[in-house]
Amino acid sequence: MSSSAENDPTVTVTERGGKDKHEDGGDKEQGGGGFIDKVKDFIHDIGEKIEEVVGFGKPTADVCGIHIPHISLHRADLVVDVLIKNPNPVPIPLVDIDYLIDSDGRKLVSGLIPDAGTIHAHGQETVKIPVSLVFDDIKSTYKDIQPGSIIPYLVRVVLLVDIPIIGRVKIPIQKDGEIPIPYKPDVDVEKIKFHHFSFEETTATLHLKLENKNDFDLGLNLLEYEMWLGDDSIASAELTQTAKIEKQGITRMQVPFSFRPKDFGSAVWDMIRGRGTGYTIKGKIDVDTPFGNMKLPISKEGGTTRLKKEDDDDDDDDN
Repeated sequence: MSSSAENDPTVTVTERGGKDKHEDGGDKEQGGGGFIDKVKDFIHDIGEKIEEVVGFGKPTADVCGIHIPHISLHRADLVVDVLIKNPNPVPIPLVDIDYLIDSDGRKLVSGLIPDAGTIHAHGQETVKIPVSLVFDDIKSTYKDIQPGSIIPYLVRVVLLVDIPIIGRVKIPIQKDGEIPIPYKPDVDVEKIKFHHFSFEETTATLHLKLENKNDFDLGLNLLEYEMWLGDDSIASAELTQTAKIEKQGITRMQVPFSFRPKDFGSAVWDMIRGRGTGYTIKGKIDVDTPFGNMKLPISKEGGTTRLKKEDDDDDDDDN
């Protein structure tokens, strides 16, 4: 075994062969050794000389990136990119990849990828390790991890490679980062303001309030919704509208719509008469976050809204 392999603290080497040279020397001093011991010494010395002449060495590895191609309320899909460089004149088998992701010492997910491929001679390969974090599992295991929070994580990877002459080598690497546990925004219809009323067509504006309960900002790109008064669907749309919803903050939006009152039932007429009317709104928002794009559901059932006339003036018109 060469001195470079013995002194490298970042790898663990499983040597092939027999006894340590110092042990063999001790046997010889005590009893003069024997033919088998001399053969073992000869083979070991030849192996070291071959390693020096041919130039075998240990591969190097590094986590060069962690990507989040998909994240939702339910799970996050991560891809860990590991760059492996092989300095040897022959291909090196990557026997297996052992990985673990933890947060403050608590395991989130782990796994083993066997027969992970081959690193070409004097070459390098980027090995991709796909990992999924299921948020329901994490929250049920660790009760103090709350929806909307951001938690630290540490990715630990151990690569097992098989190098001629040297033997099997473990290469440990790690990288840290942060990941959110998303929480869906709250949505409320604060009021419906009518601009023009007729039995054939009525125009109005929904005054929506979106509350971000996450510890990170949401950059709104698109709002898709459908709204019911009682059992009647009176409005639905897909709006491309940009807005910033700050962390733990509130954003108000005004959404124009039109409908035909004569086509609907008693809930619409109750609202027109000035009575409180139950509503349901469901949909989703498309947002950008520091961790990538997300599509988050919005919903509110059992809410109560009210009619505001065009000439009514109150403080929240400017919100």
